Amino acid sequence: MTLQLGLIGYPIMHSLSPWIHTQFLEAAGLIGEYDLYEINQNASFEKALMRLKDEQWNGFNVTVPYKQRIIPYLDEIDPIASSIGAVNTVINEKGKLIGYNTDGEGYLRAFQTVYPRTLTQDKQCLIIGAGGAARSIFVTLSKHGMRNIDIVNRTTRNAEKVAAAGEKHTTTNVISLDKVEKTLHKYDILIQTTTVGMKPLGNDTVFPVDNLKKGSIVSDIIYQPIHTTFLERAKQNGASILYGHRMLLYQAKAAIELWTNRSVKADHLIKPLQQILEGR
Repeated sequence: MTLQLGLIGYPIMHSLSPWIHTQFLEAAGLIGEYDLYEINQNASFEKALMRLKDEQWNGFNVTVPYKQRIIPYLDEIDPIASSIGAVNTVINEKGKLIGYNTDGEGYLRAFQTVYPRTLTQDKQCLIIGAGGAARSIFVTLSKHGMRNIDIVNRTTRNAEKVAAAGEKHTTTNVISLDKVEKTLHKYDILIQTTTVGMKPLGNDTVFPVDNLKKGSIVSDIIYQPIHTTFLERAKQNGASILYGHRMLLYQAKAAIELWTNRSVKADHLIKPLQQILEGR
């Protein structure tokens, strides 16, 4: 059986997903293709999805701007994806489209591979940003059992919407951007989820990190560049670091495991992926 997989979104021609998933397929001994299917925003989204069904795609990833838009067209949606309010992975089960979200799980797995047994209930966590990625990570960490997850965002109303998606055991304070520097010393884990510092504005950073707690772990989900200014400054102030390309890889790992029902290894791809990204 030849698997037909791919990615829908716009624009996506720069995506590394074909390379990543081809590595996973080969490692699992599976035969398949992973294609990019750009859907122009002026095109009929419904017709595009029907084409995927007609061509009998086994599954596909979803990226911007369709992570929310696809939901009404799905036959089922996983409870976690429903809580997040966005879908990035779809299984075509005999013509029935089932939606999942592996972003938060990808972050969690990436974190645990580098810092095992560190993401415990008692840790104080700060998520920077209130977009789709922030919501995915927040919901996943809350379901993981974390009890203290604060959110800082330029627009506090958006942060409050994310906070409302947490489990009952999770306490969340919404912090304004102008006050966060004074509170950094209390956090064990910082997770930067905004686009600040992404190429071509690689020198930008969300806020100074001079007041970090000793022994804190700081991560940035940006992977282009891998060494963001935010992470480099956090490292200079004594923090341990988690780079964004690990989340990219592990959310893809979670997706292909959903499609194939097979476990695949990912650690051996960290260095090659980093080399590809640094060469861009």
